[in-house]
Amino acid sequence: MLDNAFKTVASQITQAQKMAPGSADKVHLVAVSKQQPDEKITAALATGHRLYGENRVQEAQMRWQPRKADYPDLRLHLIGPLQSNKAAEAVALFDVIETIDRPKIAKAVSAEMIKQNRHLPCFVQVNTGQEPQKSGIMPDETVDFVSQCRTQWGLDIHGLMCIPPQTEEPAMHFALLRKLAKQCDVPHLSMGMSADFEDAIAFGADYVRVGSGLFGARLPRASEA
Repeated sequence: MLDNAFKTVASQITQAQKMAPGSADKVHLVAVSKQQPDEKITAALATGHRLYGENRVQEAQMRWQPRKADYPDLRLHLIGPLQSNKAAEAVALFDVIETIDRPKIAKAVSAEMIKQNRHLPCFVQVNTGQEPQKSGIMPDETVDFVSQCRTQWGLDIHGLMCIPPQTEEPAMHFALLRKLAKQCDVPHLSMGMSADFEDAIAFGADYVRVGSGLFGARLPRASEA
């Protein structure tokens, strides 16, 4: 089942690239593995896929730390909000941090990278919808913040990331992120999820984050049931 799901999404990505002349040459599929049971993770790895995204540092440690030795080509992206007290664990475990969203986090991550001698590519998360409950730097602060991340904290900012509001058309948010990326002179865009990754590809996304489109609907946490 999962093998078919991964093949289907890969085919949709390829088709979306063909339909959009301005799409990226290579689109990376970040399989969002949060809250997935072990049997689905095992099945996903059996397909040969090695790029996964996690929202929570502690959950990711439990899921992936025991598997890293068996899968040396495994690549993990942190795609959820990071708290400064988890910066050390995040830098040790992940290969890319996509959610640099405020000075406090940039400073904490930078300090840990220096301490661990582990310098990871990072993305700045932009709150394109300017939603008060959502993480991310404000759009009009993005250019200055990216510059600050580079010059003051020495972070390697590879791209921008966003999560559009659920109640709005995502295309305008993808267009805004693309515009900001050009202004910041960053080459990569992480945008688009299960319901809209094909639209994101049309706007230049080269990292798409797909969870339910691969694994099916997640089971609720015990506290949510």
